[in-house]
Amino acid sequence: MRTRTLPISRRWLAATSLVAVLALAVAGAGFVSQPVNAQVRVEAPVGAPASFADLVDAVKPSVVSINVDGRQPIRRLDGENFGFQFPDLPRDHPFRRFFDQFEDRFGQPPGNDRPRTRRFQAAGAGFVISSDGLVVTNNHVVEQAENITVTDDNGEEFVATLIGTDARTDLALLKIEGVSDLPYVEFAEEDVRVGDWVVAVGNPFGLGGTVTAGIVSARGRDISANSYGDFIQIDAAINRGNSGGPAFNLSGQVIGVNTAIFSPTGGNVGIAFAIPAEVVQRVIADLMEDGFVTRGFLGVGIQDVSPDIAASVGLDKARGALVTMPLPNGPAGAAGIKAGDIILKVDGELIDDTLDLTRTVAKIAPGTPVDVVIWRNGESFSLEVILAERVEPSVAAVEEGPGNPVEPEQIAPTSVGLTLLPNHEGEGVVVAAIEPESIAAAKGFVRGEILLEANGTQLRSQQDFEDAIEAVRASGRASILVKVLRNGNVRFVGLPL
Repeated sequence: MRTRTLPISRRWLAATSLVAVLALAVAGAGFVSQPVNAQVRVEAPVGAPASFADLVDAVKPSVVSINVDGRQPIRRLDGENFGFQFPDLPRDHPFRRFFDQFEDRFGQPPGNDRPRTRRFQAAGAGFVISSDGLVVTNNHVVEQAENITVTDDNGEEFVATLIGTDARTDLALLKIEGVSDLPYVEFAEEDVRVGDWVVAVGNPFGLGGTVTAGIVSARGRDISANSYGDFIQIDAAINRGNSGGPAFNLSGQVIGVNTAIFSPTGGNVGIAFAIPAEVVQRVIADLMEDGFVTRGFLGVGIQDVSPDIAASVGLDKARGALVTMPLPNGPAGAAGIKAGDIILKVDGELIDDTLDLTRTVAKIAPGTPVDVVIWRNGESFSLEVILAERVEPSVAAVEEGPGNPVEPEQIAPTSVGLTLLPNHEGEGVVVAAIEPESIAAAKGFVRGEILLEANGTQLRSQQDFEDAIEAVRASGRASILVKVLRNGNVRFVGLPL
C-alpha cells in the first residue's frame, strides 16, 4: 500500500499496493440507474435512529471506489538514509563495485545516477456531486496517477479524468465521461455540532460497501497535515480504504471528506478526521472553474502570540498573529505593516492565532482590498491592504543552533540568564551563553542565535539589553518582547521579568 505517515502517529487513509503501515480508506459505492438529477434526499429522524438502513440505501449509490496506477520515484540509497557516495574513487575501484552490488540488491542499478521510478497501484474513495459525473476525492488518492478508474456499487467500472487538485486542502475533482444520469449527493449547508450523528461509507481492507456510524467528536481540529486545518473529528470507524470518502449527516448530506486517522498502529482507534463541507465546496468550486485554487496572500511571516508576548506589548490577552517580518515587496509591507505588529482583525473577522489568519486571508480573492486592524505601541489602528495571489512557498526548516558559535568573555549574565556579545558580522548581539535553569533557558534560547531588538530598541551590546529590561520594568509590564534571528528565521519571544 502506498501511504503517507502523519506526525505523531496520524495516518492518511489511502490504500495502495506498496506499504501496509498507514491508513486512509477506499469507499466502495456505486452508480445506480436513476432519473436525471436523482438527488439524494432523506428525512432526518428525530433523536437517535433505530436504524441507518434507509439512509444507507439512499446515499450508497453515490459513493464510489477509486483505483489508480502510475509511476513514482524510487528513493536512492545514497540519499538521506544512506551515504554511499565516493566521487573520488575510480569507477572500477573494488570498494565502489562492492556498494554498487549492494545498491543493486535494493533496486538501484550499478553506475546509474539517473532518478528511477516504479509503477504503483493505489485505491481510495470518492462521491458523486453531479448527475454528469463530477467526483470528489482526496488529492493524495490520485497523486501521480496516470490512469484513474471509478467503480460503482454494482462493480461497473468507468474511466475518470482529473479536473484539478489542491494539495493544501488535500482535495481533488474527477470527471466520469459519457454519463448523464448518475445519483449524486449534496453538501450540508448547516454546520455540524459536536454530538451529531455521522455515517461513513467505505471499503476498509477491501471489504466493499462497509458502513460505519458514530458521532462528531470535535470541530476545528488542526492536525498539521496542511496549513488550513479546521478538521472535523469523528469516531465512526475509519480504516485503510476510506480516504476521499464522504461522511454523512442523518439527512444524507455530506458534512466532510474523510482524510486521516490518528493511530499508533495504523488501524482504527476511534479518532478520524474529515475536511468540512464548507471548505470542500469552496475548493471544488474553484477546481470546477479553473482546475486550480487561488488564494489571497498578505505577505507576512507570522507566529502565535504567547501570554508573555501579550504582556510585553500591553495586549489584554494572547490573541492575534504576530508579524515577524513583512516579505519584501509584499502587500502587507507596502501598506505599512511592520515586524512586531500584531494582527487582530481582517475585514472585521477576529484573528485568534496564526492558523486563523491563514484561513481567513486564504478565503479572500487576490486583488481584494481588506481592512487589517493591528496592535502597535500599545494601541490599535487600521490599515488597508490589497491582497496578492498566494504562490505556494517552500518551507524553510528552523534548525537548532549554534548558528554563530562564539566563546563568552568573562561577562556577568543578564538578569534573565543570557550572556551577550556584539555581533561583528551584522546587527544585534550574539547569545554567547545561557544560564542553566534561567528564564532564557526555559524560553528556548540557544547559543549562537542573534537578538536584534528588545522592547522595540535595536541592540548593539549587552548593556542595551539591560537598559531595555529596566525600561520595561519601570513601565510596570511583566514581560519584554525580544526579536530573535536564528538560521535566517526571525521570531519574537516574550521574556517574563
